[in-house]
Amino acid sequence: MISQITAGDFEGLVEPMLSLLKQLVEQESPSDDKATLDSLGRFVAERKRLMGAKVTRFQEESYGDHWLGTWGEGTGGILLLTHLDTVYPLGTLTTMPYRRDAEYIYGPGCLDMKASIAMALTVLELLFSESNPLANRVSLMCTSDEEIGSPSSRERIEQQAKEVDLVLCLEPALPDGSLKTWRKGILNFELEAHGKSAHAGSDITAGVNAIVEIARQIPGVLDLANAADGTTINIGTIQGGSRSNVVPQCCSIEVDVRVQTKDEGERLIKAIHRLSPTLKDAELKIRGGWNRPPMERDQQMQATFMRAREIARQIPLDISEGGTGGGSDANFVAGLGVPVLDGLGVLGAGAHSPDEKIELHSIPHRCALLAALIRGW
Repeated sequence: MISQITAGDFEGLVEPMLSLLKQLVEQESPSDDKATLDSLGRFVAERKRLMGAKVTRFQEESYGDHWLGTWGEGTGGILLLTHLDTVYPLGTLTTMPYRRDAEYIYGPGCLDMKASIAMALTVLELLFSESNPLANRVSLMCTSDEEIGSPSSRERIEQQAKEVDLVLCLEPALPDGSLKTWRKGILNFELEAHGKSAHAGSDITAGVNAIVEIARQIPGVLDLANAADGTTINIGTIQGGSRSNVVPQCCSIEVDVRVQTKDEGERLIKAIHRLSPTLKDAELKIRGGWNRPPMERDQQMQATFMRAREIARQIPLDISEGGTGGGSDANFVAGLGVPVLDGLGVLGAGAHSPDEKIELHSIPHRCALLAALIRGW
């Protein structure tokens, strides 16, 4: 058994890990393609089985299936969270192939988050190949819909999280390697205005312009943002109208809201649902609310990070903390009151872009950190 985990223990495992990563990246897996997601899921599940895991498949009709691999018995233990899906459509590999240079690995989904799957499998294989098995039960969850808000996996994640002592989310680290001890919550809304069609030349006064109604609503929605509290609001899409000579009967917008606290989110929900039409005879329909609750830096989060920092110092590695406006599956866990750490993936940049890449030099250190947390918690 390795007496003290260090980055050096993983230097010789980088190339096998990258070989696995290449296979993962070259199996495209967009969130909306069940067939490719299930194919990749079966591939990863077989790797888990070969490593001695008990594999559970959670089948879905409309989304990709979700896969849980568990090593060890008993209650409690640690749950690792990863996702198989990416934001890239099928065919992206033709213009954005897996490639490598002296410093980086490039490819669709390599950072977010196929490198994390390869890293988790590499770390667990090392830990479970030692002569003395781990005392803790460890599970690795691979979901298929994180990039679209985890509509079918959220219940699975929460169910598994309630059964363990600690959840480690392997989303990419912050650019400087910091773990994520807070994430903003996400709310999504759709505002849909209904008016009345009419000829824009001969009968315009008989119409009720739905686009004008939405245009009047937008400033009021944006005014609900609060920079001091970190609340941001984005009007992401607008759709309406048919022809320039027709008074538009329908118009809608999609709104993305990010908040740092649950109370702030509830304020936004009430305010947006209180909006009312400004034009006579116009109708306004409002739908939406929470997508993900915030992951707040509360006392439990602070205590969890401090314990992780003490474990990391034994590698030795000094870790720092930070936060982001983006959400992850760790948001769901934090809302349950279960200890969770996020941002345990490798370092990199350009997630969701043509320049997505991971930093080669970060791999041994991030593997060592994950291994130390699993064995030392």
